[in-house]
Amino acid sequence: MPQGDWSGSSRILVLAGFFFLVIMGIKFTAYVFTIITVSLIFTLIAYPALEWLKKRGVPGLLSATLLTFAAIAAVVLLIIFSVYSFGVLLRDLPIYQVEFNEKLAGISGILQTMGLPAEIVSSIPDLPTIMKAVLSFTMTLSDLILYLFFIAVTTFFMMLEAPHLAARLSRLSAFTPEKIARLSRMSRIMIDFVVVRTETNLVHGILFGGILYAMGVHAALLWGVLTFVLSFIPYIGLIIAAIPAIFFAWLQFGPWGAIAVIAVVCLLNLVVENPVFSFFAARKLEIPALLVILSV
Repeated sequence: MPQGDWSGSSRILVLAGFFFLVIMGIKFTAYVFTIITVSLIFTLIAYPALEWLKKRGVPGLLSATLLTFAAIAAVVLLIIFSVYSFGVLLRDLPIYQVEFNEKLAGISGILQTMGLPAEIVSSIPDLPTIMKAVLSFTMTLSDLILYLFFIAVTTFFMMLEAPHLAARLSRLSAFTPEKIARLSRMSRIMIDFVVVRTETNLVHGILFGGILYAMGVHAALLWGVLTFVLSFIPYIGLIIAAIPAIFFAWLQFGPWGAIAVIAVVCLLNLVVENPVFSFFAARKLEIPALLVILSV
């Protein structure tokens, strides 16, 4: 058909079909990308242990199998703990709703005394509505099992291939020995960084969850787990993880409780992301701790 014969409706239909295909492609790619990314992180974390087992005479196939099962077991335990903590949170939701209504009533009174419209507060959704919105983003059990299966398979084969990657690349003419040596050094640095990041996040999550538990904040350990997981996201991960803890501290203890949690978040971020991270990085990467502190 000549270009001039294209009607406006035909162009809209073609663009809509193209947009639909793009969305479907992004959705499928996101599924595969998530599996590959999680498997790669597990492989990077487990690779030092894989080398250690091989030096002790454990065959590569058995080492990869043991570490794959260990990684999946750790993820399953983390999921079970998170589901249990979230279940307790849902069970006590009516109590939190009462506290939330009391806080909103206080805010409405303050707005009325200031001559501001209090209808803004009444438009805020209740906690069950918010929880339903959160649960809509979670996976079903069958999807979760399928995810874990593909992650386990991908991690297993990645760990099997990792020790032989340099040898396979050396057979290609495009990879000279110098390039392979640089690639090996870069891979080692990447592995060490992921291990250091995991250790730092673990310390951060334990300290944050422990402090919240000592303060008596609802679901403190769940927010600690959330901090450990989301701290892998640069810059915004810790902020997202801190929002629920700040909200529940405000519900229980008022503004001063929220301010106290914000202060804890800032203090832990200062301590964990500087001295603690620098200690782990200096030990793993074999560079001066002062240099790491200055770089971060």
